[in-house]
Amino acid sequence: MSFAMASPTPESTTGRLNFFIAPPAGVRAYLNINADPKTGIQDTNGSYAEHEVVIENLRGKEDSATLDTAGFQLYHRPSKHTAFTDDAEIEREYYPESIETIKELTGASRVVLFDHTIRRRRPGQADDSPQRRQPVAQTHVDQTHTSSIARVHRHLPASDVPELLRHRFQIINLWRPISRPALDWPLTLCDYRTVDPKTDTAPVALIYPDREGETLGVKYNPNQKWKYFYGMTPEEIILIKCFDSIQDGSVAVFTPHTGFEDPATPAGTPPRESIELRALVFYD
Repeated sequence: MSFAMASPTPESTTGRLNFFIAPPAGVRAYLNINADPKTGIQDTNGSYAEHEVVIENLRGKEDSATLDTAGFQLYHRPSKHTAFTDDAEIEREYYPESIETIKELTGASRVVLFDHTIRRRRPGQADDSPQRRQPVAQTHVDQTHTSSIARVHRHLPASDVPELLRHRFQIINLWRPISRPALDWPLTLCDYRTVDPKTDTAPVALIYPDREGETLGVKYNPNQKWKYFYGMTPEEIILIKCFDSIQDGSVAVFTPHTGFEDPATPAGTPPRESIELRALVFYD
């Protein structure tokens, strides 16, 4: 199935993005992943403030954003697997082809996929339980330095870890619209070159029943430049860098991102559906 890109293509749009407000200094921010089953609300001591930002459309300027410059990159990569309805089938069919895609596009020697999330927007429903994920509506980065190292220990054989950590490694998400073009609630990403990593982010502990993870909440900074690719189709992917062990200033380390309600979306547009894979990416 081939999808035509929506037309006409705007130069930019605006979005009211939710930016993180950290708790008082010295207090660790947290988010309890288990949402209240009645309200769908997750317990947290952080809060968010809405800011309207201009979001530039990079259609026709795709080369201006690469994994190592901006922290994200768009590619045309149709998938052989197109159903995305069964987790076992996704792991059996979509994982192997995605591993090869990431290797080809990055030059990595080893790629380990450690999970995936399917998101289907359901207007008016608060439920965001693990099997009913909706688009994320807060600016964030999926991993911190600490949680990235922990991921290697968690998902790789203990005997492999010391050697793997001696070389460059990354955590990269592979994001793809499914079923239809992502006109409704598209993905927006912040160009890493416009982010101040020290002042624009704050770690947030993710509290699971059996463990803890950690993400970065992203604070508002008017210097940030947010981007999107209008009308992304299921034949396109974005690679989103969540972590890079090279941190000498020569490459982008991470990419703040979020879903957002585009005021230019035509009435009656079907709700967005997407899948993201999360990958540990290693280099010799």
